Amino acid sequence: MLEFLNLSHNQFTGSIPSSFASMVSLSTLDVSYNYLEGPVPTVRQLQNASASWFLPNKGLCGNLSGLPPCCSTQVAAHQKGKIPGFLLPIVLVMGFGIIAAIVIIIILTRKKRKPQESVTAEARDLFSVWNFDGRLAFDDIVRATEDFDDKYIIGTGGYGKVYKAQLQDGQLVAVKKLHQTEKELDDESRFCSEMEILTQIRQRSIVKMYGFCSHPTYKFLVYDYIQQGSLHGILENQEVAKELDWTKRIALAIDVAQAISYLHHECSPPIIHRDITSNNILLDTSFKAFVSDFGTARILKPDSSNWSALAGTYGYIAPELSYTSVVTEKCDVYSFGVVVLELVMGKHPRDLLDGSLSNGEQSMMVKDILDQRPTAPISTEENSLALLIKLALSCLESSPQGRPTMQEAYQTLIQPSSSSTTVPFSALTLQQGMHVDTRSES
Repeated sequence: MLEFLNLSHNQFTGSIPSSFASMVSLSTLDVSYNYLEGPVPTVRQLQNASASWFLPNKGLCGNLSGLPPCCSTQVAAHQKGKIPGFLLPIVLVMGFGIIAAIVIIIILTRKKRKPQESVTAEARDLFSVWNFDGRLAFDDIVRATEDFDDKYIIGTGGYGKVYKAQLQDGQLVAVKKLHQTEKELDDESRFCSEMEILTQIRQRSIVKMYGFCSHPTYKFLVYDYIQQGSLHGILENQEVAKELDWTKRIALAIDVAQAISYLHHECSPPIIHRDITSNNILLDTSFKAFVSDFGTARILKPDSSNWSALAGTYGYIAPELSYTSVVTEKCDVYSFGVVVLELVMGKHPRDLLDGSLSNGEQSMMVKDILDQRPTAPISTEENSLALLIKLALSCLESSPQGRPTMQEAYQTLIQPSSSSTTVPFSALTLQQGMHVDTRSES
């Protein structure tokens, strides 16, 4: 039978159980140097107990000499906080049951949610990480397009549809969303290419990308919204084409030349756009040009052969790509030449590119190929136009080596030679084989 029980120095907490009253043989109970609190049980065995058995502790009280008396509130609180031994298992079982029920309800609720809601939440998190304008938010883009409703489509961008979206702060942006088609792998490659390149570059004549979202369900890029749309669309609009006068067209060509020169000569490694067309040149309300759509762009890596499958738009692709698959900067130079002639003529220069002049003639006046919708050029504009046409034709040389670099083309436009022409613009002729005759007929 247990007579002496020494529980001192054990860091016990709580209160002394009243069950000690059933231990009739117990004569000594030492619980000193613990953290016990509450009343010492009033049992016959402890009537003559020493206070040293219970000190020091956190807050024991009782009718023993050396212990503070227990007030009614302490006793009530102690009794209120206690759970009878026979109720403890029931309380534990009920507690675990309630917790399990809550977990099951949460799981079932999540399963009942629409799959789109789950995807949206995940995509939102990814977009919040991969953006470089803190004002953008995934929810804002989805709200502004009503989850990419077709009524917000303003065009196509090669591998996806382009939507117009107005953010909550009133800013307009263009959102290019990847098609979900059977060509998904190829389209996704173009999406990744554009995303990779536009995160690296900043140039005033290249459309600004604000951010992107890359998710199995949502893949889109967010750009600055360029109000006037593409150069191709403007040249097809009879009224707007009149507003695009010769000064604006010359400035536009300079903008595009500067942007391509930046890609070729100021980016390291160089970047080849591979799809310079009038559809991929956007104009704002002041007719300033911005190069866009980098889905087929390539980074020229020095340790790579830069071999590539044919890419680009028919009518703008350099002729050497029909027999070689090596991408060089001169492919963009050729495309730039086509765009410049299109800008001057007001339409795609198909007949000239085919190597034949109209009606089988061997030559024709340069002024006769000009777009007739703008007001006729003044003398200062004529000099710039003559230079622009000559530059375009040099960019269209069949041999890549015969074409200028884009840096040379840009410098030619901004620093023209004073002796660039030797005859009046009205007397300039375009010869068979696409050469401008600038010789004086003395």
